[in-house]
Amino acid sequence: MSIAVKSPCDEGVIHGTARAATAGAFSPAVGRMVLLATILGSSMAFIDGTVVNVALPTLQQDFTASATGVQWVVQAYSLFLAALILVGGSLGDRYGRRKVFAIGVVVFTIASVACGVAPNLALLIVARALQGVGGALLVPGSLSIISATFPENERGRAIGTWSGFTAITSAIGPVLGGWMVETISWRAVFLMNVPLAVIVLLVTMRFVPESRDEEAGARLDWAGAGIVTVFLGTLIYGLTEAAESGFSSPLVLVLLAVSAVAAIAFLIVERRVANPMVPLSLFRSRTFSGTNLLTLFLYAALGGALYFFPFNLIQVQGYSSTAAGAAMLPMILLMFGLSRWAGGLTARYGARLPLTIGPTVAGAGLLLFAVPGVGGSYWTTFFPAVVLLGLGLTITVAPLTTAVMGAVEGSHAGLASGVNNAVSRAAGVIAIAVFGILMAATFDRSLDADLERRDLSAAAEREIDAGRDQLAALEPPADLGSEERAAIARDIDESFVSGFRIVMIVSAVMALASGVAAAFTISGKPVSSPA
Repeated sequence: MSIAVKSPCDEGVIHGTARAATAGAFSPAVGRMVLLATILGSSMAFIDGTVVNVALPTLQQDFTASATGVQWVVQAYSLFLAALILVGGSLGDRYGRRKVFAIGVVVFTIASVACGVAPNLALLIVARALQGVGGALLVPGSLSIISATFPENERGRAIGTWSGFTAITSAIGPVLGGWMVETISWRAVFLMNVPLAVIVLLVTMRFVPESRDEEAGARLDWAGAGIVTVFLGTLIYGLTEAAESGFSSPLVLVLLAVSAVAAIAFLIVERRVANPMVPLSLFRSRTFSGTNLLTLFLYAALGGALYFFPFNLIQVQGYSSTAAGAAMLPMILLMFGLSRWAGGLTARYGARLPLTIGPTVAGAGLLLFAVPGVGGSYWTTFFPAVVLLGLGLTITVAPLTTAVMGAVEGSHAGLASGVNNAVSRAAGVIAIAVFGILMAATFDRSLDADLERRDLSAAAEREIDAGRDQLAALEPPADLGSEERAAIARDIDESFVSGFRIVMIVSAVMALASGVAAAFTISGKPVSSPA
């Protein structure tokens, strides 16, 4: 399941200096319209991130797709969003935040329609990549517009309102999406963006004032953006292909080599360009480096682990799409209910303590996900894990945002939060590819051990082998007897659970590692939360 929580610094992706282009006193009526446009616009991207994974099991069945094939439905979107989100913020600063925000909404909507009518998996993946481009223009613009429109004494309340409503939509999204998958089609999950986009565009063009950063540099770091896209794309493609072909495959070796070269090239370019997408000087701050290391580990753990959760619920445990969408709802409600309390932790204790305890508690929650087998009530199997994970993230997210933005000079706070946002998104998409390898290897090994006890014909074995790449969606051969088919179906379910347990255990270790990173790198001095 895509993470049903915003990235740690979504609330801080504000680039440059907020300078409204319009003159005159602030109008509360205009402020309300700005909030309406930015909340609905952000909700499109946030809902899309939480809903799509609920639809993946049904989508896999409709297209008879492999597990790695449906991974790209998530990875194509996240890849371009992670690679271009900083460029999207910079474009708004230079050419107008309202203009770039509106363009992002249009691109995202066109891509959503293309997703909704895609006749095959390949075109769906291409449309999802285009959605990522639209999201990279849309997501940074929301809070930049709020920051530029509202005066300083009103800005904190406006951002709090934005945060509260987007949290609600993130919570409702998976449940609504699951209901749509069940009662209409998985295509409705994408097409529901259209009416939202129409409202956003009408309100934006009529009421939202234009603003830009007059001090922004004239040139964008297109070289850095292109290289980081090549780096992430070849790395993810190589790891995903390795799940099927192994690391000895010539294609995999070439892709990973290109990825390594691109990573080195990115560091060289960012050192030399006048306006780097990621100023490496930011990492001279020990706390900034530590928060990003924490983010890399924790959001990789979340992104990789929870991607497989709806497949477990729907294909193995027998949940409906609606029930699967609601499974993470307790976590969102917990985070929403305790957000005010969590926001004050840094001021009372400093960032180090909550950023050590929070990921540790989240790691314990991820470990609990590895306990259930096949069957059992949600309340005694996954509910305790969801609650513990939610508590850990509640303790972590607000202090992490504060620590990131307080780790650098105030003039660089928006850029620092944008870098951290990009790290969190890149971590998730890379982790899905890596955990896909772990899942496939464990599934195959467990299924082989189970099938050795069965007296299957050569034809039945070949049919099973041909469908292994579907993981839990694999169907037993139709020409077997009912009892034998039921036994093999149990073997398939238990093999998937074996892989799911390994993924969750590794995720728990990564979450614990993020807490250790915080303990040794992040300042423990109490600081005020940013407005």
